[in-house]
Amino acid sequence: MERKKKVVIMGAAGRDFHNFNTYFRDNPDYEVVCFTATQIPDIEGRIYPAQLAGSLYPNGIPIRSEAELPQIIKEYDVDEVVLAYSDLPHQYVMEKASLVLSCGADFKLMGPKNTQVKSTKPVISITAIRTGCGKSQTTRRVLDILRKLGKKVVSIRHPMPYGDLVKQKVQRFADYSDLDKYECTIEEREEYEPHIDRGSVIYAGVDYEAILREAEKEDPDVILWDGGNNDFSFYKADLSITVVDPHRPGHEKTYYPGLVNALSADVIVINKEETAKPEDIELVRRNIRELNPDALIIDAASPIFVENYEIINGKKVIVVEDGPTLTHGEMRYGAGYFAAVRFGAREIIDPRPFAVGSIVETYKKYSHLDMILPAMGYGRKQMQELEETINNSDAELVIIGTPIDLRRVIKLNKPAVRVTYELQEIGKPDLEDVIKKFLEEKGLM
Repeated sequence: MERKKKVVIMGAAGRDFHNFNTYFRDNPDYEVVCFTATQIPDIEGRIYPAQLAGSLYPNGIPIRSEAELPQIIKEYDVDEVVLAYSDLPHQYVMEKASLVLSCGADFKLMGPKNTQVKSTKPVISITAIRTGCGKSQTTRRVLDILRKLGKKVVSIRHPMPYGDLVKQKVQRFADYSDLDKYECTIEEREEYEPHIDRGSVIYAGVDYEAILREAEKEDPDVILWDGGNNDFSFYKADLSITVVDPHRPGHEKTYYPGLVNALSADVIVINKEETAKPEDIELVRRNIRELNPDALIIDAASPIFVENYEIINGKKVIVVEDGPTLTHGEMRYGAGYFAAVRFGAREIIDPRPFAVGSIVETYKKYSHLDMILPAMGYGRKQMQELEETINNSDAELVIIGTPIDLRRVIKLNKPAVRVTYELQEIGKPDLEDVIKKFLEEKGLM
């Protein structure tokens, strides 16, 4: 018998599992010796379970730290290393490639042909060129348009499997009890709650072909892919919408796999124009036209809505923002910061002196952060550390700029106001025009 190729999949509990499930799981030509993990806390040291790994892996597959990669390549005599996570500078990708090649193995990136799953229903995908561009509010906007037009929609979210992977194989969220059932983290709740609030169903999990087939059983008119990080869709899309961010001009050309999304999009939304510099908006526009001259460009804003905004004036505040946007998304601020400035906070405090546990480590790892607290919540312990950090602070008021109301999941010892944001297109054509045309072409209008 010909020797199986030995493979390591580098990941962060998302794309890595998907690539395995769609290409390697039942493939007798390969042996996946392990996954490596980064970005997400407490993933390494676990096992990708046998119940999900298939008959070729009766003991499951170990998940080890990415820091061990050279040792792993030598230990298993690895033939191929597949990089399978996202929001990475192109320089970083080639550094990892060079490391792998120096250890003797091949370095590989897997594309849509071998990893995307085809649906029996029309699929609209929402992706981005970076974490924190505004995919979530764009997805909500598309969902609202489709429902306004009388269409049944089922959404599927990019994976965030931080708990029991077997239990999380296929997750369906229709009400708040489902969030408790699956012991959802802050990051998961941020993505699922807005759909539940709209009375809409959203799926997620680990096995995305199984998830898609369950979603199709609900007989939706449209499947809506709600992307994560800047990854490309797990499903073959009939309409691809990519969101770009003029607060990070140039990133549309220099991050993996966000550039894939920019190059392949049917529609590109330039978001956050109300708070960006005009010259940065125009730079992004020129880059998009150069990269993808056939894409329709839609200008948009994400205006903020602040409850009890008047109490911000004159207060010493601590601002809490979406964790992934601030960490590997590399943003230094978000909607909460803009609310603090706009409504006259006396001082935005530095949270770092009050940080505890893993929050301290987060600030060490992401040194660009100073005046904003990332809402890290990958598990109950980290949520407790976030709570303690906020309550330790000498702020008079908490400004919550996260996609969910943190007061639902942690207890604060000081008053708080919440900042929300929704997508608003500027001018015509807008997303409703795009969706109507799409539905007409699919015979759904």
